[in-house]
Amino acid sequence: MPAPVRVPAPAAPADTADSAAPASPTPGPAPTKSAWPTLTRPPADARPRPEETRIERAFGRAFRRVTGSAIAPYQSAVVRIGFAATWLLFLLREWPNRQELYGPNGPWSGDMARRLLADNQAFSVLTWSDGRGWFELVYTLAIVSSALLLVGWRARAMSVLFMVGVLSLQNRSIFIGDGGDNVIHLMAIYLVLTRCGQVWSLDARRAAKRAQRGASGLPERDITGVVLWAVLGLFLAVAQVMGLSGLSWFGAGPFPGVGWGLALWGLWCAHGVWWAARRYAPGEPRVVLDMLGKLAHNGAMLVIVVEVCLIYATAGWYKIQGSRWQDGTAVYYPMHLDYFSPWPELSRVLADSGLMIMLITYGTVIVQVAFPFTLFNRRLKNVLLVAMICEHLSIAFLLGLPFFSLAMITADAVFLPTVFLVWLGARVSAVRDRVRPRRPRDGEHGRTAAAGAP
Repeated sequence: MPAPVRVPAPAAPADTADSAAPASPTPGPAPTKSAWPTLTRPPADARPRPEETRIERAFGRAFRRVTGSAIAPYQSAVVRIGFAATWLLFLLREWPNRQELYGPNGPWSGDMARRLLADNQAFSVLTWSDGRGWFELVYTLAIVSSALLLVGWRARAMSVLFMVGVLSLQNRSIFIGDGGDNVIHLMAIYLVLTRCGQVWSLDARRAAKRAQRGASGLPERDITGVVLWAVLGLFLAVAQVMGLSGLSWFGAGPFPGVGWGLALWGLWCAHGVWWAARRYAPGEPRVVLDMLGKLAHNGAMLVIVVEVCLIYATAGWYKIQGSRWQDGTAVYYPMHLDYFSPWPELSRVLADSGLMIMLITYGTVIVQVAFPFTLFNRRLKNVLLVAMICEHLSIAFLLGLPFFSLAMITADAVFLPTVFLVWLGARVSAVRDRVRPRRPRDGEHGRTAAAGAP
């Protein structure tokens, strides 16, 4: 009799529980397809965020743009170098005549200056004393601060001293100047709010060395900066305690309702807070202060751009209203004045050409009126910028106004392309190294003109 055959049990269907799972001692009913799935709450990061609108994205990009970086570092460096050099050369040229122009020997006496400053609420430290020693000290400090700002040594502090020197001398005798002094007057105030020492300065070299020390683990030391800050604060405190004129807390000052005393103390405190945050608080406080500094720099650069556009726009539209500018003969008359004719023969040759006089007259008006409208067209703006620089060079050469022309050319330099300024800095560095080669220090290999001074 044959043996019985065992029949294998049927395999479990595929839609039952996982066969690989270990058997439970008390197995329950197997889940089926009709069982409801368990709903889990997604984490907070995975929740869908509302989509940003176009206006919100635009505001976000603008905010990151104005607080993320200090724009136009090369243009601000050119403005710093140009105006410091212009004021320095003017003070050096007028050194033999300084007593008659701004000192106690001038026709505009100290009492007259004090009465005038009491009416127009301007600021000048020269009204604190009529002594010759005080005047010599202020004049010398103005020269020193201009030279130090020119090379970019402690640009933040030197920009404040440069502003004080410009305001003190120009407000002491407001009738001295040729128009360029008004431009220097305004730009000296704007430079205080800019980071004009980012490139082409001794500050940039010191920052590179500080980065090297930080990479090597060496502590940062800035004894010179601390001493300079303490000395300036002590001098300001003494002047405040003595109740000298022009140091009011509220009233007339650089801003409405903010006196010069409050403004100077605010700058002094801001410099101290920034130094402390950079040394002891490298986290969020430093980031916030850095954003505020970049915002102030970018705002000041925008004000400088608008100021230059207003200068040219108002000058051009006022010229249009003059009959001599309308008939094309306005340039003819200053060329026949002895005071504005350093080269009489050359002025006479140009004045005898009616076509040249007409072209210069109409060309000046067209360039000045059209320039603010060409800022959004890079090529046309660069062409008119070259024309304006040539115009100021001709004014310096033909009419004998070098400092006015140098001040206006420096103001025009804020519109120069960054590529051209970088190329110019590289060429100047190459010439300097060819004339006076220097041995590179450790870590200085590969440094370019963008990280140092030309």
